[in-house]
Amino acid sequence: MRKNSDRRNFLRQASMGSAALLVAGQAPLLAFNGSPNEKVVLAVMGTNGRGEYLATLFAGIPGVEIGYICEVDETVMNRTLGVIEKKTGKRPPGFKDIRKLLEQKDIDALVVAAPDHWHAPATLLAVQAGKHVYVEKPCSHNPAEGELLVKAASVHNRLIQMGNQRRSFPGVMKAMQDLRDGAIGRPYFAKGWYTNNRKSIGRGKETAVPANLDFDLWQGPAPRRAYKDNLVHYNWHWFWHWGTGEALNNGTHELDVMRWGLDVSFPSKVVSAGGRYQWKDDWETPDTQTISYEFNNNTAILWEGRSCNDYRIEGSGRGVIFYGEKGTLVIPGGDDYRIHDESGKMIREEKSKVGKIEATTIGMGETLDQLHLINFINSIRGQEKLHSPIAEGHVSTLLPQLGNIAWRTGNTLHCDPVNGHILNDKKAMALWNREYEKGWAPKL
Repeated sequence: MRKNSDRRNFLRQASMGSAALLVAGQAPLLAFNGSPNEKVVLAVMGTNGRGEYLATLFAGIPGVEIGYICEVDETVMNRTLGVIEKKTGKRPPGFKDIRKLLEQKDIDALVVAAPDHWHAPATLLAVQAGKHVYVEKPCSHNPAEGELLVKAASVHNRLIQMGNQRRSFPGVMKAMQDLRDGAIGRPYFAKGWYTNNRKSIGRGKETAVPANLDFDLWQGPAPRRAYKDNLVHYNWHWFWHWGTGEALNNGTHELDVMRWGLDVSFPSKVVSAGGRYQWKDDWETPDTQTISYEFNNNTAILWEGRSCNDYRIEGSGRGVIFYGEKGTLVIPGGDDYRIHDESGKMIREEKSKVGKIEATTIGMGETLDQLHLINFINSIRGQEKLHSPIAEGHVSTLLPQLGNIAWRTGNTLHCDPVNGHILNDKKAMALWNREYEKGWAPKL
């Protein structure tokens, strides 16, 4: 990982890109005036929810073409193809098998928004095929996959950007600079949270796979299990075999911002508590969880997740608070933030330059979310540097992964602050990787 001084340079460089245009009050999208060979052709994998949303946002960037859709559910694929055709006037070809899709020579980059167990394997296949990748968070299902992606980006000289879009929010970037500039003195503790009001997923029944779904390709690299009627398209998040729980489904965002603000990478100690408290059903991951981290620079992080109780903190269902020697900085979920002095009095409030944020269950709204995508496209064109290269994305994904490992084992984890590896705990390190379906194990 980069040294602290390099991190500060990285932050300054990032603030000069597309997000900086919003800070300056300029339009976030620039007219496409380049030559035809600067057109960027994208393929999008997994479009039932977030993927279709990303496809429409990418399609709105000048010079970007949604060239292909990859989706294992025929009904979803046809819907997405229709959405893209309506938006662009062109209906892209559709593929079910990512391996066949990546044989297409005109693809510049792949957007991965399939379930979590597909994120790293699909990204690896793409960079091996010479494509750049935008991969939704979390970038991996387990820590070993994240390490593999960091190596793959270097070996194949491809760009991999993770979808932790707050790295491109202009207000959040400005808040990070305020922290660097000493707005609250030395920040030494950060607290983040996520709340929701998710309902029970019940007890699933084994049943015939719907005719529109290729469940074999849906499982892909995961060892085969029987289809159940409460799994696809969303509840896989709460099964360890395919998903990663709320800590990675949502906590990745806040943990990323917190470690960014504290200028930390790998932790030295991780503890987690919680459980499946609200309902008795098939849900395996915690619906209520706290994860605490200690770092070697005398700082700490606490994340709280409540999937089934939506009581809000600071009036928001998600957010981050930084506590420092001379005050407190609060980012209540979006692109606004506040600074309070030592007595708790608010001394400055910063409102987002994008105006009112229309957050939905899919994202933070087109204006904000598109900035991270623009940064990816401009980086492919050589005009910017990635705001969240995979080396950064991996660390921010590893933090909640370590939290889940601590919870699953019931152990306090002591980690190597150089690479995050768990020390002297074979039970915990057994969860560093996973088993794969025969022939599907990702390899560099």
